[in-house]
Amino acid sequence: MGLDLVGFSSRVLPINVGHGADRRHAGGGAAICHGFFTDTRRRRSNPRATLKDGVVCSPVDGGGAESTLCASGPSETPSRSGEVTTDLGRDIADGIAASQKSSAGRSKGGRSWRRVPNGDKPVRNGAPKRVHVRKNSQVRRVLVNDANVNAILSGVSRESSIEECNSVLIRLEKHSDVKALDFFVWMKANGKLEGNADAYHLALQAIAWKEDWRRAELLLHEMVAVSGCRLDARAFNGLVYVCAKRRLVDWGTKWFHMMLEREVQPNVSTVGMLMGLYQKTGNLKEAEFTFAKMRECNVKCVNAYSAMITLYTRSGLFARSEEVIVLMGDDEVIPNRENWLVRLNAYSQQGKMEEAKFVLQSMVDEGVAPNIVAYNTVITGYGKVSDMQKATEVFDSLESAGLAPDATTYRSMIEGFGRAEKHTEAISYYRKLKGSGFQPNASNFYTMINLIARHDDNEGATEILRDMRAAGCQCSSIVTILVRAYGTVGKMHQVLPILQSCLYKKILYDATSCSILVTAFVQNSLLEEALCVLREKKWKDSDFEDSLYHILICSCKEAGSYEDAVRIYNEMPKYGIHPNLRIACSMIDVFSTMERFTDAETLYVELKASACVFDMIAYSVIVRMYTKAGRPEDACSVLEDMEKQADIIPDKYLFLDMLRTYQKCGQLEKLTDTYYWILKSEVECDEAMYNCIINCCGPAIPVDELSRIFDEMIQLGHLANTVTLNVLLDIYGKAGLFNRAERVLNMARRQGLEDTISYNTIISAYAQSGDFRSMTYFVQKMQDAGFPVSLEAYNCMLNAYGKSGQLEEFSAVLQKMRRAKCDFDHYTYNIMLNIYGRKGWIEGVAYVLSELKSRGVEPDLYSYNTLIKAYGIAGMPEDAVKLMQEMRIKGINADRVTYTNLIAALQRNENFLEAVKWSLWMKQTGVVGVGTRA
Repeated sequence: MGLDLVGFSSRVLPINVGHGADRRHAGGGAAICHGFFTDTRRRRSNPRATLKDGVVCSPVDGGGAESTLCASGPSETPSRSGEVTTDLGRDIADGIAASQKSSAGRSKGGRSWRRVPNGDKPVRNGAPKRVHVRKNSQVRRVLVNDANVNAILSGVSRESSIEECNSVLIRLEKHSDVKALDFFVWMKANGKLEGNADAYHLALQAIAWKEDWRRAELLLHEMVAVSGCRLDARAFNGLVYVCAKRRLVDWGTKWFHMMLEREVQPNVSTVGMLMGLYQKTGNLKEAEFTFAKMRECNVKCVNAYSAMITLYTRSGLFARSEEVIVLMGDDEVIPNRENWLVRLNAYSQQGKMEEAKFVLQSMVDEGVAPNIVAYNTVITGYGKVSDMQKATEVFDSLESAGLAPDATTYRSMIEGFGRAEKHTEAISYYRKLKGSGFQPNASNFYTMINLIARHDDNEGATEILRDMRAAGCQCSSIVTILVRAYGTVGKMHQVLPILQSCLYKKILYDATSCSILVTAFVQNSLLEEALCVLREKKWKDSDFEDSLYHILICSCKEAGSYEDAVRIYNEMPKYGIHPNLRIACSMIDVFSTMERFTDAETLYVELKASACVFDMIAYSVIVRMYTKAGRPEDACSVLEDMEKQADIIPDKYLFLDMLRTYQKCGQLEKLTDTYYWILKSEVECDEAMYNCIINCCGPAIPVDELSRIFDEMIQLGHLANTVTLNVLLDIYGKAGLFNRAERVLNMARRQGLEDTISYNTIISAYAQSGDFRSMTYFVQKMQDAGFPVSLEAYNCMLNAYGKSGQLEEFSAVLQKMRRAKCDFDHYTYNIMLNIYGRKGWIEGVAYVLSELKSRGVEPDLYSYNTLIKAYGIAGMPEDAVKLMQEMRIKGINADRVTYTNLIAALQRNENFLEAVKWSLWMKQTGVVGVGTRA
């Protein structure tokens, strides 16, 4: 079954449960044994098996017939008259041939097995082709022709005894499963199977090689129900043996469970084969079950204990492996050499070297001479704990033990010294390994390269690289190991000189190795070395080269080395007339990040003029470029081009860019279309998408639809951010949906997401609706939440009280603002001008103007519009005209509201001719825009 020794390549004297003798063709009537036994190297310590009634009997199994048949096979069988009955044998051969043809015909629709007595209908399943089995003397078949079959069958007749028929069956089974099974059918037809368990055992194993498991189940049933045989472990061992050889875990487990269900006692062979199967396949769960059943049945299979220790050690369950070692002592199972070795390995893998030394001494005390594997295990254990002094002592003791170091010994020493950071000793044993005629393995190469990189041994690195190349390692693998080792210790600058001394020319001709090296240089900010390799490379593959340059540019971009990305791009060879779309898009992104928007746009224009067909990624990059440049109108133009390509389906990120771009441009219709496009697409809406939809599309879609999308967002467990909640407050407030607005504000307060803007928004909504009570209430709530009343909130109250004519409250708010030392803004002064102007309070207007100018703030367009209207109401049209002239001097362009207020002021004071002149002047100047607030 073998051991699982990490770092070892020596053979570990495996105990194989298999055929007891070679299955090759045996001539001259030699006896052929098909029994199960342990390795021949253990025969000295085990009692010799005996032959009893044609059956190999093992003392461990109590002398029972637990092994498959063993009988002599004469080359010819005498008849009753003493003559060879060759004619009858030929008849039997002909009958078998006819049976084969009949079977072939029945395979199309007939049954190959008759109905069993219990009424179960046999189902013939097509047997799968036998999988390829590696050549092995224990399982090899020798093909026979019809003449050989005739020779084997020449000595049998209908009057032959069961023993004689069994002998022929044995000889056929070792040559051909098909011939053996056809003869088995003949035996059945001639009454030779009654109580003949041996024949069934042979037939079961032949069927197992064909993996016709349904047929095997039927045969087991027939064996008991029809032929009156008793099921024992031998009936299942042949099936389990094939499963173990072919690593068929499921079927091996099934046969074992069937044994237990039918109360068939497993023997040592059964357990040994199953545990070997589970060890090879790493099936710990089934191994534990089988091991427990073995102990329940009081079967003592030393190989099972070895397998459990190995499985637990391999899985890192060292405490469990030690428990199995204790169980062996409790069960009084005597360990063999292999078991000693797995014990030794279990302790060495943990670094428990005192226990390992005790196991090694116990081997000697029990008369089991340790082999090289035992010493290698101990050396590996000392290497794991970096106790190389003890490892060296064990190595030096090999000669006194009469053993010579093998490849594994040297490899273990190299690994141990490498782990202990002993550079000189490691390189010494590395050279001893080669001097002894052994080849370093991949682990040695990896250890040595990493050790040399940490100790600045460039000559040693050159030696290792040459050895790796001589061992058949690919250049790409060598370069990968080298750059990883030197990159880890921050010495990538030493890689190029090392390679130039041994493998550089080979690398220049290998595109894969070259790309690995160049990429490593770029990732370690060694741009000059990377460009040097790119200039000197000898391979030519434009597509591969484009991919390489794209990877390099993206590596620089991810590292934030944008100048390096530009240098690499400028070094690119120009093979074709059309630019590479992927590289161009990456460079547009790089230039945009560097705010070199002119270069980015130049690349975009080149792409647009070429035959390149833009994809979704290209449009995303270009839209983002214009967005970063503050040119949303150009981004909208790009999106229009994209919509003309029906095959472009935006992803989540492009949809987000589209929404933000259309919002900046105020294109509500486009926002609506994009929103419904998102709903129809298969893009999964996440938290960012929901927030962006509400923020951007809120004014563009119906309020009910906005509420639906918000409710859906909350039900899915996504969190709204502060901006989203403020947008909802604004939309609900303007729509007069104050209950919804208050629910949103309460949600923001519970989640700690409210801010000054939240309260300003809801205060403004109530102010505009004239609900002064609610407006005052939320002003108080704003203060209770720890926010000072903002200038915006005061302005809302001023405007609301002023327009409603509540001048006392208006004045009270002004006094609060002055006491709070609020810095009035243009909007505050404009509100005051508007209210005083409506009342015709020119003194108040003048006071506001003087205060405005005293603070160094000039009136804006809205202020002038308000003043002109106020002078008109106060009957001062000349002052209104002077304001218009003052606006021209200050470079403030009048809008439609300005002219409208001036004309109204003139008309109000019966200056009709002057009003007509200004009206004609307004038309001549082409002022048709919508005025600002008045």
